[in-house]
Amino acid sequence: MSSLPHAIELSDYIAGFAASPLARWGHCLPWELPAQAGAIVRELLAALPADEYAIEGDIAIHRSARIEPGAVLKGPLILGAGCFVASGAYLRGGNWVDANCSIGPGVELKSSFVFAGTALAHFNFVGDSVLGAGVNLEAGSIVCNHRNERADKIIQVRSGEGGTLQPTGCEKFGALMGDGVRVGANAVIAPGALLVPGHVVGRAALLDQEQQDAQGTRAGNIAP
Repeated sequence: MSSLPHAIELSDYIAGFAASPLARWGHCLPWELPAQAGAIVRELLAALPADEYAIEGDIAIHRSARIEPGAVLKGPLILGAGCFVASGAYLRGGNWVDANCSIGPGVELKSSFVFAGTALAHFNFVGDSVLGAGVNLEAGSIVCNHRNERADKIIQVRSGEGGTLQPTGCEKFGALMGDGVRVGANAVIAPGALLVPGHVVGRAALLDQEQQDAQGTRAGNIAP
């Protein structure tokens, strides 16, 4: 596990984390969850009640969820009660999706954990991320998970308000988004973002916490 001078508590970002099926991984740092996504989802899947979920191989879909024809679902995967997955959506790499989430057309979700009531509207990519409850991504917004632009691919995060950059030790991590985060249409979230509950990213903005946000201020609102 990575060592940081400031603790990053998942429950500071996601109020329901400690009461969720993921509670036993509460000691993990945010990027450590996506790195274990396949194994975690398989472990959770093994304990699901068969009368509530349709389970086939390593894919479990709650019987109240609605999947349109043309969606591509690859395991390991858990889709919770009341979820909707539109035609053209593509889920891969190990995903846990809580109740009443909406995955719109053209959305790609990879190795991520998504809490209740979150909506990925249309044509989004979310990779290697943890999204809290009630998060909303407008059409075309992207959560990047890889530093393609430089030779050193290790993702860095800013831990603590005004904190220094710290390496995570991993090459794939998108974002930790707290409850109620709003991301505007066509916005881009660079790898390693830590967004506190209620943070709003404007339409067509670039948020890169390694650098600065689109308004030229430190892309912060980072929980201590």
